[in-house]
Formats: sequence, C-alpha cells, structure tokens
Amino acid sequence: MHTRIATALGIGWMLDAFEVQIIGSVIPGIQSEFGLDGFQAVFINIVWFVGLALGAVGFGYLADRMGRRKLFVATLIMYSLAAVATAAAPNYWVFIFFRFITALGVGGEYAAVTSAIAEFTPARSRGRSNGLVMSFWAIGGILASLVSIVVISTFGLSWRYAMLFGVISAAYGLIARRLIPESPRWLASQGKLEEADRVVTSITGVSSPDGYQMDGPPRSTRSALGELWANHRPKLYFGMALDFSEAAGYYGLFTAMAIFVFSSKTGAVPIGDDVLPYYFLIANIGALFGGLLVSWSLDAVGRRPTVTFSYAAAAASMLLCAAAASTGSPMLVLIAFTVAAFFATCAWVSAYPTFSEIFPTSLRATGIGASVAVGRMGAVIGQIVLAEIAILFNVTTVFVVLGLFWLIGSVAGIVWWVRGVEARGVSVEVLGRVAEPIATRTERR
Repeated sequence: MHTRIATALGIGWMLDAFEVQIIGSVIPGIQSEFGLDGFQAVFINIVWFVGLALGAVGFGYLADRMGRRKLFVATLIMYSLAAVATAAAPNYWVFIFFRFITALGVGGEYAAVTSAIAEFTPARSRGRSNGLVMSFWAIGGILASLVSIVVISTFGLSWRYAMLFGVISAAYGLIARRLIPESPRWLASQGKLEEADRVVTSITGVSSPDGYQMDGPPRSTRSALGELWANHRPKLYFGMALDFSEAAGYYGLFTAMAIFVFSSKTGAVPIGDDVLPYYFLIANIGALFGGLLVSWSLDAVGRRPTVTFSYAAAAASMLLCAAAASTGSPMLVLIAFTVAAFFATCAWVSAYPTFSEIFPTSLRATGIGASVAVGRMGAVIGQIVLAEIAILFNVTTVFVVLGLFWLIGSVAGIVWWVRGVEARGVSVEVLGRVAEPIATRTERR
C-alpha cells in the first residue's frame, strides 16, 4: 500500500516536472514564433515562478484546511487544462497568462505531494521514500525531452504539439483520486479520528485510534503563518533558505543552458534547436541518478550531512560548467551540464524531505508552501540577475553567481547541522512538537 501511494504521488510529481521542463526544450520555437528577445524569453520563467510562489502559499494553506488528496487532484487537473490552453495561445501575452495559471496549479502540487508522502511513510524509510518520489522529477524531465524529440526533432512539428501532452495530467488526476487515500495524520489533526482509523486500517490491517496526535482546529492563513513564525521560526528559516538556494540555482542552471549557452540565437556555445532536447535528455538522466543516490543517503547517512554536502557539490559543479563553456566545445559543456544536473538534483531532492517533515501536521503544507514561495522568489531574482549578468559580463560570471546561490543552501545546512535536529528515524509527530531546534534547547538547559 505504501508503495502504491508513493508511486501514485511520484507519477503526479513526474507530470509536474514535465510541465516545468518542457519549456526548456521548446523555448527556441516560442522565441522564433513570437519574435522574442532574450529578456522576453526569461520573462516567461519569471511569470512562471511568481505563479508557483502564489500557488504554493494559497494551495498550501488550502491543503491544511481541505486535505492533501483533494488539493493534489484539483491542482493536477487545473494546471493540465491551463497547459492545453497555453498550447493554443494566439500571441505572447495570452501565452503568458495561461502559463501563469499553469504555474499556480503546479505550485499547489509542491505542498500537497510533499506533505502527503511525509505523512504516509514510516519513520525508518521516510527519507528514502520521499527522495524516490522527488526523483520522479527527473523522469518527468526525461519525458519532456523525449516528447520534444519526437514532436520537434523527428516530425518537425510546432512547440504547441509538445505542450498539448499536458492533457495526460488531467486524465491522471481522475485516476489518482482512487489510488491515493487522504492522509490519516491530517484527518486526525482535524479531529476526524474515525476516518483516520479507516485509512490506517486499510493500510496496516490494524485499528489503533488511541495513538493519534491532534494539533488543534484549522487556522486562517494569517494565524497559521503567525504560529509558524512564533513557534517554529528556525524551521521556517531553514526551509526558506534551502528552497531559495535550490530554486535560484537549479532553475538558473537550466535557464543558463537553454538561453545563454545552447540557444542558436543568444547562446555562447550555440547548437541547433532540434538538438537541444537531446542535451536536456542526457542531463536529466544524470539528474535521475543524483536523486537515486540521495534517496539512499537520507536514511543511510542522515539528513544534515546529505543536505550540506549536496549543496556544496552543486556549487562546485557550477564552476565546472563555467570552465567547459569557456572552451566553446558543445561536448564538454554537455558533460559539465550532466554532472551539474546530477549534483543539483542531489541538493534539491535532499531538501524537500528534510524541511517538510519538521513542521507540525496541521501546519505542514502551509510551512512547505511558505518555504516554496520564498524559493520561487529566489528563482525570480535569479532569472533577473542572470539576465543582467549575461548582458553586462559573460557566461563564466553567470555560473559563478549560480555557484554562490547554491552555497546559501550549504551554509544553511551547516547551521542546521550544528543547531538543528537530525530527523532520520524520528516520527513526524515528535518532530512537529519540537518548537525550536533540539540543540538550542539543550544549550539553554
């Protein structure tokens, strides 16, 4: 049952990734059709990240009020229909509008999926399970590349046909409703003990309502964020720092490669538009292996060392990309890009299981949503900064700045390593009741 739930959530996460990454493979075609310059192409990503931020906060709050499953299914269908409308956009601004609506839905998925997997999985394997679900992101990237190869490179069709594949998400949303039960921890936090017991019994065959922890009645968005700020501020800082770092660094990497390195119009090492999807395919295969490595490491080594070293390695890999780009060799850049995607995925996949499990159940999706919102603002800032740097300086400087973005997460990992709690093997109930890092409370005693 746990495997079924994790797989169902992972497929949803994969479809999210498809919507996020398909744009990287088809953006040259969008640039050509709408006559976009470099900044207008980057603005597509800026609008996307603003939508993700708003969706993460708004739908994160609703996931704490209405439940994980309802929001997972609703946002999945919402963004898939918006993606189909995007494919039919007659001009640039209509495209931007529907891309924003798509982003709202995907932002809601971040909170719903991450909350659900943290609440369903036993403590002994929670890191591995969450990491494996997150690794479906790379599979979504591989799918996006394959669709682009078939639609654009093989058949020479418009980018619009590639984006029409979003309709698959809508169909899956109807299937997922049957595959995924509501989180019993969320039900218990709302006082719905009988419903929670039915879900637990269906999974384990054992009825045991006495062990449920109730976090109190639903809160408004303001009071939920206020409680997080008042009683769980170090956790909130930690989640925001990790997500800001990975969003600015990860999306910045793929934007830099698509627009400033490989683009036939604006790239420093230009390649054919029909070849670009193959490069993204190879990089995403590297990303998949990075996610699998971290999925093992989170439970085998622990959250704190895994997060800290993954972000540091991602920062170092940006310098490798800078060195490769300076040679002008597409093959060397591809190798560096694949290595960077590997370590970048190690970093962000380690982040979500780590900060999602430390919030109380009744505030988890809100906490995740707030962290993701700050992270997407980091992505917006990163896109603007990278665009300006590419104009004023050169591609090498772009990758140096990306390395600095990744170092933010490594520093946050060090601070949490020293003053925070290691969540490996600890139940989410225990983690949620800790109002501040354990190390800090011990020092005060």
